Amino acid sequence: MMRTDILISEVGPRDGLQSISAVMPTEAKKAWIAAEAAAGVREIEVGSFVPATLLPQLADTAEIVAFAKTIPGLTVAVLVPNLRGAEAAIEAGADKITLPLSVSESHSMANLRRSHGQVLAEAAAIATLIAAQPRAKRPHFEGSLSTVFGCTIEGAIPLRQILRLAEQLMAAGCDEVGLSDTTGYADPRAVKEMIREVRGVVGANALTGIHLHNTRGLGLANVLAALEMDIETIDSSLGGIGGCPFAPGASGNVVTEDLVFMLQAMGLRTGIDLEELLGVRRILADALPGEPLYGFTPDAGLPLGFVPEPASIPLETI
Repeated sequence: MMRTDILISEVGPRDGLQSISAVMPTEAKKAWIAAEAAAGVREIEVGSFVPATLLPQLADTAEIVAFAKTIPGLTVAVLVPNLRGAEAAIEAGADKITLPLSVSESHSMANLRRSHGQVLAEAAAIATLIAAQPRAKRPHFEGSLSTVFGCTIEGAIPLRQILRLAEQLMAAGCDEVGLSDTTGYADPRAVKEMIREVRGVVGANALTGIHLHNTRGLGLANVLAALEMDIETIDSSLGGIGGCPFAPGASGNVVTEDLVFMLQAMGLRTGIDLEELLGVRRILADALPGEPLYGFTPDAGLPLGFVPEPASIPLETI
């Protein structure tokens, strides 16, 4: 298949910031989002509508959504834990909302304090709420299958349970399901097998995105496996910040800068100006002093003669 356009969804302002103790100033968040959008990033998960008592790092999400909506061409995504969060997201004008459903019920209770049945009920209520909105205000609704490659609490999750939950999310009214390697347990073969199995029950069009971590150094290898399965949207975080505060030992999102470099070096289009993107790191460094930022490309620089965004070539020839 000719792969001409890979959508990179920047999740740092949500997944990255929720996992560190420092609270980034609101104006710095706005500068970060604006700078990434100017560099060509077309989708950014800007926050999460959760109680400020749980995640004070994201207490300003409504204000951040309102700001991000002023940026032309940017898909403004948010995470919501329940119907109340979805109501706030719709009121703020989010373009895309993601409801996480951990396939590990133990993790679901730790993360959302809800059982599988309760989360599915929330999904159905959110879908009903979205359907009641004027067509122009209906956000895209994704149900994310979290801990899908394994859980730090329960270990491996039975495939039949994963597939059942995927089907139930779609039946509840989600537009699509996503796969999330919350704990960094995935490997390339597991990525391919999971995509194949889940698509077998929800259809290829209902699984287009994946969220991977680099906890054990397999982030980019897992991305390549996902691309070979025709996944179109890849989540990543600038500087690799983030993880999951409710999954012990889960750290390290895929580094956006390294991901863009790999894709462009392979001849795949992202629409992102890599040199501009590298410059955005300064905003994070200034706003989060002492917070480690990761990435090999920022440290090594671009190769001599590197041409970003070359003409696309068939993925299967790579």
